Amino acid sequence: MKAGAPQGRKNLATPHDAVFRKFLTHTATARDFIRLHLPATLLAACDLSTLKLASGSFISEELRPSFCDVLYSLQTRTGRGAVYVLIEHQSTPDSHMAFRLLRYAVATMQRHLESGYKKLPLVIPILFYTGRKPWPFSTRWLDNFDDPALAAQLYGKAFPLIDITLIPDDEIMRHRRMAPLTLLQKHIRSCDLASLPKKLASLLKTTRITGQQFSTLINYLVRAGETPDMDAFLRELAQRVPQHKDELMTIAEQLEQRGMKKGLEKGIEKGRAKGKLEVARSLLKMGIPFDVVLKATRLPKKELVRLRHRTTRRAPETAGNA
Repeated sequence: MKAGAPQGRKNLATPHDAVFRKFLTHTATARDFIRLHLPATLLAACDLSTLKLASGSFISEELRPSFCDVLYSLQTRTGRGAVYVLIEHQSTPDSHMAFRLLRYAVATMQRHLESGYKKLPLVIPILFYTGRKPWPFSTRWLDNFDDPALAAQLYGKAFPLIDITLIPDDEIMRHRRMAPLTLLQKHIRSCDLASLPKKLASLLKTTRITGQQFSTLINYLVRAGETPDMDAFLRELAQRVPQHKDELMTIAEQLEQRGMKKGLEKGIEKGRAKGKLEVARSLLKMGIPFDVVLKATRLPKKELVRLRHRTTRRAPETAGNA
């Protein structure tokens, strides 16, 4: 949105924008513009013979159109990496213009990645100002912060990373209220959680977490844990954490009953399948047509063909033509 534009017309170009775009969307004119105004160090890296006009319209996170005026793509002189030159025309001052240009640059990077590229392109924003008075604001986006120096420390370096795969368990045990979750998430994908109950129980007895946090933690363990015997794990944990014993034992019993129910259902289904095979074998021996047996038993056709082959000693190829 151009600063000072009416709210209902924030996406409409002014006459100043229109004439600017008309000129700058001409590639030869844009090449002259870039030669004149791009800083020497950046210009030295660009192969202007590869300059191509690109679409400058992006969709913001709020699903509202936001526009940069002119966008060009080009290659570096070394051929390594892509470069975009983003040219924005502004006729009125905007205190957050540098941040706006950054947003356009990030949108360009995102679209570049979505096109299948693996690395981010270098996006060079250029502001072309044609106001009544000299531009009054910084074009360094970090100056939009109350503490630019602190912002530069944050955004000029690698972001903080907590890689729990590299943190020893003994160190995690000293992470206060975060310790139970961190320890569990470190080991949740382990096929064998046998070594975990003792450490987890120690944390649950000494760390102040809420009842809701405890329930959430156990629910996460049950849903995502890859131990082959979760109910046994919970029973052991219950013995080590008396204050939560009733809740843990209840969950363990539910899991055990669920496992028994699944086993029973599997057995019943297996028995039904076996019964269908016996019925099918009897019908085939009686000379009932293949298609009738298939429809009556609802067995897979390939399975019924194999059954008839074993029953009548006929080849599957001929049986399938019945």
